[in-house]
Amino acid sequence: MSDELTRNMPAIALRGLTVLPNMIVHFDISRERSVRALEAAMMTDQMIYLITQQDPDVAEPGLENLYRVGTVAKVKNLAKLPRSIVRVMVEGLERAQLNDITEDEGYLRADITICSGGENPPLHEAEATAMTRALKDIFAAYIRENPKLGKELVKQFMEISDLEKLVDQISINLPLFYEEKQRLLEAVDLAERYELLCEMIGRELEIMRIKNDLQKKVKERIDKNQKEYILREQMKVIQEELGEDTPFSEADHYREQLGKLVASEEVKKKISKEIDRFKSLAGNSAEASVSRGYIETLLELPWDKMSKDNPDLKYAKKVLDEDHYGLEKVKERVLEFLAVRCLTQKGDSPILCLVGPPGTGKTSIARSVARALNKKYVRICLGGVRDEAEIRGHRRTYIGAMPGRIAAGMKSAGVKNPLMLLDEIDKVSSDYKGDTSSALLEVLDSEQNNKFRDHYVELPLDLSEVLFIATANELHTIPRPLLDRMEIIEVTSYTENEKLHIAKEHLLKKQREHHGLQEKQLTISNGAMQKIISGYTREAGVRQLERKIGDICRKAAREILEEKKEAVKVKAGNLERYLGREKYTVQKLNEKDEVGIVRGLAWTSVGGDTLQIEVNLMPGKGEFLLTGQLGDVMKESAQAGISYIRSVSERYGVEEEFFKKHDIHIHIPEGAVPKDGPSAGITMATAMLSAITQTPVHADVAMTGEITLRGRVLPIGGLKEKLLAARMAGMHTVIVPDKNRPDVEELSEEITGGLKIVYAKTMEDVLKTAFFR
Repeated sequence: MSDELTRNMPAIALRGLTVLPNMIVHFDISRERSVRALEAAMMTDQMIYLITQQDPDVAEPGLENLYRVGTVAKVKNLAKLPRSIVRVMVEGLERAQLNDITEDEGYLRADITICSGGENPPLHEAEATAMTRALKDIFAAYIRENPKLGKELVKQFMEISDLEKLVDQISINLPLFYEEKQRLLEAVDLAERYELLCEMIGRELEIMRIKNDLQKKVKERIDKNQKEYILREQMKVIQEELGEDTPFSEADHYREQLGKLVASEEVKKKISKEIDRFKSLAGNSAEASVSRGYIETLLELPWDKMSKDNPDLKYAKKVLDEDHYGLEKVKERVLEFLAVRCLTQKGDSPILCLVGPPGTGKTSIARSVARALNKKYVRICLGGVRDEAEIRGHRRTYIGAMPGRIAAGMKSAGVKNPLMLLDEIDKVSSDYKGDTSSALLEVLDSEQNNKFRDHYVELPLDLSEVLFIATANELHTIPRPLLDRMEIIEVTSYTENEKLHIAKEHLLKKQREHHGLQEKQLTISNGAMQKIISGYTREAGVRQLERKIGDICRKAAREILEEKKEAVKVKAGNLERYLGREKYTVQKLNEKDEVGIVRGLAWTSVGGDTLQIEVNLMPGKGEFLLTGQLGDVMKESAQAGISYIRSVSERYGVEEEFFKKHDIHIHIPEGAVPKDGPSAGITMATAMLSAITQTPVHADVAMTGEITLRGRVLPIGGLKEKLLAARMAGMHTVIVPDKNRPDVEELSEEITGGLKIVYAKTMEDVLKTAFFR
């Protein structure tokens, strides 16, 4: 190959740009070796080789990152800009193939071969003329669809008779991506370049046609909407001239609905007045929209419309028993209400508040009560509600005003005597917008709620026929005036036996249906169910238990499909395969009687638990240490306990100087868990006296009760859960305050069976049972 066709010259790698022959273009460069290559070109003949990068993101491209064909260009002009940027104007001269590229003195130099033309024979004159005309025709069609190219430029193109020049000029001015321009650059042969260009113009032409069609459709749609708007406005003017304004037709419709409405004269008069006002308003005005919404709300409220309650006591009891196991107090109270209503044909509906730990069925029992009494069911969740307007509604003067949740609930129920569930009533709060609890006072007062006023409705709503059932996890967060208006029914933790019944009769059936399993396809034995309850869940209710049964159902469904099993039987022996290792273990009673270690009983939000209280004595200065993340009340109970022990120390033969020479350390294990409350008072006092007198405490004795400075034992709460925990831990004797005797007598044999309950009035009664003598 001759030296004229092979050259070595400075090179610049371009990012996102391809320069074609005969193309005059300016671009900015900032990379140091690009600037140096430009400077080297300017020092010689101003010729530079421009080659495009395959990936614009590569900062320092090598031979493998560059296309194989570039353009030899002449630098026409350059200007230095701020931030080390150089703007260059170049003119593309000829195609050149890249053979190799090296870095010399901090810039790229390229070994190139000038492309002299294709290997195919030259075109005949007639063939070239035909191709030129065809290209002009397809380009003219493209111009018609995309008139952005200037008319003068198009005119110049149409006057070009040389095919190669026409191909190059159209390639330069056609809006193509740099990758497509690179393909045109690499097409050295004219015939190949012509075909490629025609293909690209044809594709662009098709895209432009689709784009123009879409724009045309959008424009037609907009024009249609504009036309409809103008026609509507004209029609409105004509109707106003004829006295047939559009609001009248809507008003007539509202009048028709008002005639069918079951309501008092006061309500009908107010709605009629509002309809007359609506007639006088312009149809599309903002005020008309507000008035329209208000009228529709008033017409949809159930002023005097009632549903007929089911008076059948036996049916109601059957439904309640079908849906829930246990919850006897709730069922009894609902049946009492129904009996009174049957006898008197009237009577205020009770306002019940179900209080208990999560997952004990408070929300679902309300739905069952509605089904049993044939009432409409409305649930209003109050958790996190802190705006008074959520209860009473917004005044109509505000934009976007709407009725409160109570009025909206009545509207959705469609009758004035639904069952309304106020869920999580203990979670309401207050802020600068008002006190939500105070707004509920009127709702839940049977003496006042027959005239409840919603700010939006502005008419008295009768809520006296509504059966309100509220649910709460705790009572201490509910304000006293609100608590006073409700009838409290405690929904306590379930025993293991109750959980077993619930799981077998309700949860397993429900989960089988959810997972598409038939009864014969999945069976869980009583032993396995008992193991799930004790070893895989730790809760007062049954939510976690239901999730575990769901886990088993999913695994069983997979086994049936993958392993083609006809049935899956889960037993205690193979339960670990479905649920993994047991997560919870019950802290059983200690094997031997020990000094300074006593088992207390505690109530938690997930049921009862046992606490092992440990006391150690050390030589010291009479310091008193408490550890185990104890709350203030628990610390004060410990202080009261040590004060009582010091007051009776002579009776137990403790030396006078003992408390000055020894430090006492009380610790309750599981230090990461916060603990509080007064009920561990007698437990801590017993443990301290045991350590001081070195008297062992019976390992099978558990206790709970508050202590006073004089050694009296005061009553505590959560006794059912605490006795359940004692029984699960294998305790034989439980010491409880004497004043809790009525609470123990209310409990079933299932809870107290196997436990010896000892009632204590003073610490002496506690020590008689607890100490090993």
